[in-house]
Parts: sequence; C-alpha cells; structure tokens
Amino acid sequence: MDKKAYYVCVAVATVWTSYDSSREIDDNAISFPVKLDKWLEQLTYTPRLELCEKNLVQTQLLLGEEVYVTEMKGKWAKIVIPSQFSSKDERGYPGWVPFHQLISQAEYFPLNKPTAVVSATIATLHLAEEALQISYQTQLPLLKEDKEWLQVQTPVGSGRIKRQDAVVIEDRNRKVKGTGDMIIAAGEQFLNLPYLWGGMSAWGYDCSGFAYATHKANGYLIPRDATDQARQGKEVGLASIQPGDLLFFAHEKGEGAIHHVGIYYGKGKMLHSPKTGKTVELIELKGTLYEEELCAARRYY
Repeated sequence: MDKKAYYVCVAVATVWTSYDSSREIDDNAISFPVKLDKWLEQLTYTPRLELCEKNLVQTQLLLGEEVYVTEMKGKWAKIVIPSQFSSKDERGYPGWVPFHQLISQAEYFPLNKPTAVVSATIATLHLAEEALQISYQTQLPLLKEDKEWLQVQTPVGSGRIKRQDAVVIEDRNRKVKGTGDMIIAAGEQFLNLPYLWGGMSAWGYDCSGFAYATHKANGYLIPRDATDQARQGKEVGLASIQPGDLLFFAHEKGEGAIHHVGIYYGKGKMLHSPKTGKTVELIELKGTLYEEELCAARRYY
C-alpha cells in the first residue's frame, strides 16, 4: 500500500503493537468514538500491567495528529507517526490502529492558520451535535475567535473550545520556547495521575510520554521513547543538572539498559510517571533505587 497521510479522528487513538494485540477488555479503546474513561475504569492492575508485560501497546495519538498508513490488515491500519521520532522506524513511530479511528487527507486537511493548543488537562470540544472530551496538547487549526470561544477545525467537523482551555500559537514550530521551570510546571498539573503504559494523553502517561508531553507544551519535539531521548538533546554531567533536565535510569545500577526517564525538579527531587499501579509523583532521589540507577542526563530546552 502506498504511504498516504491520514489524521486521527478520535480524542485519543491507542497504537497497538500488532493488529491482533487488543483484548476484549480493550474494546472501548478501539471503538469509534473511543470511551477512554470506561476503558480505564475496567483496566484493573493485572490487565493494565499486561499492556507492558505482554508488549500490547506502543504509544498513543491525539485528535488531529497526522499519520501515514503503510499497510492494511482487515479493519486495522499499520501506521508511522512523523511527530514521534523513533529508532524503530526512521519515518516515525510504528504501530497499528483501527482504520475507523483515522480520516483521509482529502477529507480533512489542516489549514495554514494559527493553531489552538489545549492547555487544560482535559478540555471540552463542542461539536454540532455532541461534546467531546479532548486531551492536553491536542492541536487544532484555529478558524476564528472571540472573548469566550475558539472555533477550530477538527477531523470530525468544526467545533468550539473555551478560550480559557487553550492557547493560540501562530505556527507549530513556535519561535518562543519554554524554560526548564516551565517544563516542570507543565508536569506538575498531572501529579497523582495514574500511570498508563504507552500513555500520551491526560488520561495517563508512561514515563517517556510524560517527558514528551511536557516538552511539547513548551515548543520542543523530542523523541518518543526514553532510550532515544537519552541519545539526543544536550548531554549534561550529573553534577551539573538543572531543573527541567531529563534524568535517565538503567538496570544493573546504571550500567545496563535504560528503562526509565524523569524530569529533574531541583533540590535533589524528580518529577516522573513511575510504573503501573503508581501515579505521577515528586520524589527525593536520595536513598532510592533511582539514585543507584541514575546514569545520564539530557537537556532539550
């Protein structure tokens, strides 16, 4: 199949490892529209942990994000995600999504206009006949605005977002970018949010998804996974880390494979999304396993 541009037409599309990775308990995540709250309510600890341990999920996408379809298998599309850099595929992060969660470039094409970026954790998108909950960092072309509302173009039609729930940027390659402290501030609003393997939305982040989203909110597009994040950016000595730097952790007391990333908070503390069963937290590094496993730091701001 020729590589062809499509756009995500659900609030959050989960990207699966294979076309047959999803289970019956995941039906609300692969439906149209998705029912994220119902899906996550049903995901008790064991099936939630299986997303990681059975390698079922790769990443997620937000409403309006562009993908390229490279293969079809029944009702499933194999895609690459150009906005999520990955060493797994130079074209972008690879995986599978239900084809009904995508819309073709011919049906929806982002206009060359300013962009409304959701700054609330979750915002309500008011469409002609329904209201849709959308995630932090969803980016949609701006059609017009007034004191109370932003009218936006979406893959599911024109809609409105409360002005207080979004910021307007002139272009997606924003010239004014955030500081390390602003990266931390972006993350602090998610304290106590439950961890989700592969998570890239305000319904749940994994460790590198959390790093990705907080940087994206400040104008920095960084790689998707911790191992790739550790290879790019500016190398920072562990004695010189500053708030907003990414901290990387490896097995075998820092000598093995990288398995985790957090954001340095300052004063010996780290902000991170740790693992299944836990929530986004701010911790002291001293005296923890993380202190033993700390192996590298990178700066993107």
